[in-house]
Amino acid sequence: MWEMLEKAAKENGLVTAFAVVGLVMLVSGVISRRLTFGRVQGSAIAILIGLALAYVGGKMSGGSKGLADLALFSGVGLMGGNMLRDFAIVATAFEVHAEEAKKAGWIGAIALLLGTVLPFIVGVAVAWAFGYRDAVSMTTIGAGAITYIVGPVTGGAIGATSDVMALSIATGVIKAIIVMVSTPVAAKFLRLKTPRSAMVFGGLAGTVSGVSAGLAATDRKLVPYGALVATFHTGLGCLMGPSVLFFIVRALV
Repeated sequence: MWEMLEKAAKENGLVTAFAVVGLVMLVSGVISRRLTFGRVQGSAIAILIGLALAYVGGKMSGGSKGLADLALFSGVGLMGGNMLRDFAIVATAFEVHAEEAKKAGWIGAIALLLGTVLPFIVGVAVAWAFGYRDAVSMTTIGAGAITYIVGPVTGGAIGATSDVMALSIATGVIKAIIVMVSTPVAAKFLRLKTPRSAMVFGGLAGTVSGVSAGLAATDRKLVPYGALVATFHTGLGCLMGPSVLFFIVRALV
């Protein structure tokens, strides 16, 4: 019986992946209700469980893709890959009401700019603190703090080494995880209740995956608005990183 189920799971990897995610969400919901009495959203708990499973999968397989390196869970790699991720991000735009989006106005634009520049400054400061003194490395790691996509794009454009680009990706991933987990906890303090507040938050936070997951754990109706503004960070960061921001850092150091 077990062998038959294992064979079916391997041959239908994507279906297995959806089943695993569904089970994780079910367990997370129970933990949220029973152990935290609703204070911590189930989605935030699911993110932590997913990270733990990825770590365990990586240790068991010795690979670099977490659970996806195990044959039984190979479909997780497809489900969490670029194709479905980008499809999910694009799909959120269909839930946006144009009139609500217009309410962000200049505040949304300013939040977008601040959400690009401030993380970059923090990333550059961290790079400096860890001993990086050249403009290329500092700019690449700083760009990674904008999003984990901007980091390697910027590094590739200005000639950063592969290890520095890897650090920039890690910086962006850590930022995304922090936003994912902390958003539901800080939602009341940040007053994330309206589409406008979600757009401003998306502009300041910057990471699409972190904003989307965090808002989903807070109020799923706000996800399209936060993701709508956060999506622009990749394009804006890729434009500013290798040009304006790099020139500023080079001039200073």
